[in-house]
Amino acid sequence: MGLVLLTAVASLAAGGVESQLIFPLHPQHNHAPAIVECPNGDLLVSWYRGSGERKADDVAIFGARLSQGDSQWSNAFVMADTPGFPDGNTAMFIDARKRLWLFWPVVIANSWESCLSTYRVASRYDSGAPQWDWQAPIFLKPGDEFISVMEAALSARLSTNAPRPDFTNTVVEFKRVIRDKLSQRLGWQPRCKPTVLRSGRIVLPLYSDTYSASLMALSDDGGESWFASRPLAGFGNIQPAVLEKNDGVLVAYMRENGPLHRIRVSESRDSGEKWSAVDVTDLPNPGSGIDAVRLRSGSWLLVYNDTSEGRHRLAVSISRDEGKTWRWTRHLENQPGGQFHYPAVIQSKDGRVHVVYSYFVTGGKSMKHVAFEEGWVAGAD
Repeated sequence: MGLVLLTAVASLAAGGVESQLIFPLHPQHNHAPAIVECPNGDLLVSWYRGSGERKADDVAIFGARLSQGDSQWSNAFVMADTPGFPDGNTAMFIDARKRLWLFWPVVIANSWESCLSTYRVASRYDSGAPQWDWQAPIFLKPGDEFISVMEAALSARLSTNAPRPDFTNTVVEFKRVIRDKLSQRLGWQPRCKPTVLRSGRIVLPLYSDTYSASLMALSDDGGESWFASRPLAGFGNIQPAVLEKNDGVLVAYMRENGPLHRIRVSESRDSGEKWSAVDVTDLPNPGSGIDAVRLRSGSWLLVYNDTSEGRHRLAVSISRDEGKTWRWTRHLENQPGGQFHYPAVIQSKDGRVHVVYSYFVTGGKSMKHVAFEEGWVAGAD
């Protein structure tokens, strides 16, 4: 009876909102989901599971499916497993050729700095686990501008936040790492889904815990090859979610891993190759992942922990002026003592918004799926 209650569809609030645990509370670490809607209307979710994170060599990528018309998610199945190495954050999307892409980092030496982002592609994924056609790493070679952008941003940051005396050696070492080719080329990992621009360019957001910064992997040939953008160097800004404005300007909203406790932001006016100085929004962030989606109505929707400390509250906010203001907010979770974080969000063909996120409570860990209409958040205006 307990398992039935854990996985049953339940009303979150008035207005046709539904919520459901994807699998019963589990004793292992289950974290960092992604979600896509398949061409046949099924929902497919991925996440990683194991005895820990980067230091646990048993971590693998799992998935589950909610078939169209069903009310229960399938049993979990393996999506990817690199034997002897931890696998990390997942991101997914379906390309213009209706192929499923799964992105994740393989952790080479039990440190985030040693990550190598990898992808799999499947053309057959209409039932059960995807049948993969291809797998390859994403090799990135940031150009000479990487060094100049990072050093200029670091100087600007230090001029306003002078380091403590005992921090001096760390700054010296960090300057060395900026120029180190291996550090530049390893450690980039995904979190949020790619954004496909109107031009067809794929923008895959990546971040590095080596630098506490972000960049974009860009592809103009449908993912056959990738090249690196200039870095988004705000030192604390990681895990970008990218939206495209009506005029083609890209906006990246980012988790803040530093002392600012606010969502970070940067813009690109050349389809993701160069980015503005990383700024700070008024939206709170406790050092946790976010995600965003542009709805077919033109509204922007952002999912985030709207606190400066703790991940017990998970909010959905909507902007109808492309991020200038976020007038409407509702909460998916507000439970002291729990952690509800690392959201992924899409809009399905029927117009419903689907959010999945890591669900940590005293009894174990799961992924949670919530579905609702835009009007549940914004209502009639």
